[in-house]
Amino acid sequence: MLIRSSLLLSLFVIGVLSGCDRLGLADPAKEAAMKESDARATGSACRHAGRAIEDCYALNPDAARAPIYAGWKEMNDYMRENKIEEVKPEINAAAAKAASAEEASSASASASASASASPKSAKKSAEH
Repeated sequence: MLIRSSLLLSLFVIGVLSGCDRLGLADPAKEAAMKESDARATGSACRHAGRAIEDCYALNPDAARAPIYAGWKEMNDYMRENKIEEVKPEINAAAAKAASAEEASSASASASASASASPKSAKKSAEH
């Protein structure tokens, strides 16, 4: 009887522990592995695009540097061995920054235009 109940208890514990993903509980080891693999993929993509490792770090400040470097180096070695040329990105960071700066300046221009229009309308309503 004791063996049977301990066997059932151990099966129950194993079943509960294996079902943590279904309960929505986070697994820190799994999340860390995913972040590392994402950083390695980012490093590989940076190297394939011909970016320097420093640029890759600057463009991805939230990613860990060691896995980025590992991915970058793996891709560098792979590209050298197989004589693969770099693929230049069509959208680069400078263009993206310039576009966001243009959007910000147009937004501030429209905000200043609406701010300058409001004193005029306030003046008209004060005259009446």
